[in-house]
Amino acid sequence: MRAAPAAPALPGDLLATVACAYPDAVALVHDGRSFGYADLAERVDRVAGWLQAHGVRPGDRVTLYAPNSAAWVQAYHGILRGGAVVNPVNAMLTTSELAYVLDDCGARILCTTAAVLAALDDGVLSRLWAVVVLDELSPGAGAEGVEIVALDDVVSAGHAASPVALGPEDPAVIGYTSGTTGHPKGAVQSQRAVLLNWRLSADAHGKTDADVVVTALPAPHVYGSVVLNGTLGVGGTVVLMSRFAARAAMDLAARHHATVFEGVPAMYAMMLAEPSLDPADLATLTRCTVGGQTMAVSTMTAWERTSGAPLIELWGMTELSGLGTTHPVGTERVHGSIGRPLPGMEARVADLDRPEVEAAVDRPGELWMRGPLVMTGYFGRPDATAEVLADGWLRTGDLVRRDADGHLWVVDRCRDLIVSGGYNVYPAEIERVLSGHPAVALVAVGPVPDEVRGEVARAYVVLREGHRATEEELVACARAELAAYKTPRSVVFVPALPQTSSGKIMRRMLRELPAGRE
Repeated sequence: MRAAPAAPALPGDLLATVACAYPDAVALVHDGRSFGYADLAERVDRVAGWLQAHGVRPGDRVTLYAPNSAAWVQAYHGILRGGAVVNPVNAMLTTSELAYVLDDCGARILCTTAAVLAALDDGVLSRLWAVVVLDELSPGAGAEGVEIVALDDVVSAGHAASPVALGPEDPAVIGYTSGTTGHPKGAVQSQRAVLLNWRLSADAHGKTDADVVVTALPAPHVYGSVVLNGTLGVGGTVVLMSRFAARAAMDLAARHHATVFEGVPAMYAMMLAEPSLDPADLATLTRCTVGGQTMAVSTMTAWERTSGAPLIELWGMTELSGLGTTHPVGTERVHGSIGRPLPGMEARVADLDRPEVEAAVDRPGELWMRGPLVMTGYFGRPDATAEVLADGWLRTGDLVRRDADGHLWVVDRCRDLIVSGGYNVYPAEIERVLSGHPAVALVAVGPVPDEVRGEVARAYVVLREGHRATEEELVACARAELAAYKTPRSVVFVPALPQTSSGKIMRRMLRELPAGRE
């Protein structure tokens, strides 16, 4: 193992700093192509220089909307290197959802794929200065008044980045969360919070320059971000998958002698169910991590027995720039527990009846977090910020309990969140879309169990008098406006929805409704 690289001052300095220590080491492998640290850092610097030459200044927002790729990594770090604020958007969102985010954060440059560019309407494009296409640029693509350029041409242009003056509390990332009121909110993550979470997460899981990490986690998601950037920060190698496939993941682990695999529960379940599973393919793994949702202990033990590697649970959220709790390597792991807070973070289990009081041992309460990883607020949403931030404490909305040994356990979610395959789905977003259908009088959305994804969304619909609609029609309505993982997997027609005396829908009672049609 080589000497550890110096600590970067800002997230945008990470690759340049590591490249000074490990210039020839392999930083990234994607789609059969490898990038050394010096090469990757040079590409990132040129992206940063191009952005600066095109008027991007510190604090300006640049949106990144594309699947995992080496180009995605170059754009992400180039935006940070140039002093701008990166707005990584889940590539599974629809173009209408993307348009909302672009408007909300005021981004004027978009980094995306040729296919997305072709799908954007002129109204969206007219609000942008430029679009950087991360894959192959189609001839004639573009819109009047908007510069369209391929990332390869940006790199070839050879602009060198100028130093930027940023402080630790300046914004680095705006990550959008699913919206409890029907629209997402942008959590503003500071330079310090982003860089610190990368480092603390890597430290907790014992990462070094000797590690080779295979991951298919979406890079825009905070879990995917800390896996990717925490590994790069210590000089390790990231083998990045564009999308997860069980056989392909195991092949990559075997081919690259992977030491770490990181994923959500569904990925482990799919690999265990793969008929061609050969434990020899996983023989080099020394540890794995799992987050995004709770995982059955039986599945955890089955994976550990098959791979021979410990499976480390974690918990995090966008408002914390990544992880908030985990089991550090070398400490006792308790299956089913999300561990303890990262160093420097405080966790409080607030009593549900008296939030100012800590809940008793093993009694559920709302998890509050405080410390340097907490977001500065929701972009342009002071009221929404005030609802979750007070005296430095972040009200996470998750119900947890703390056992006598100090381990935290997730019990439920306070805000009706559905976690499907590791993705957050808020019922209000689906309800907002379906309520616009002319046949729908009332709609409520709740979770139902799913063997692969943990849980999926189901819509319970009361039809307007004299109107008819089919399940297929309403699912198609949702699919047209929402990302695939948010689209309800089933629709149940009911005569009425459970309501409180004030008329609020009681989502907790939806599971008691009959599963059949009216």
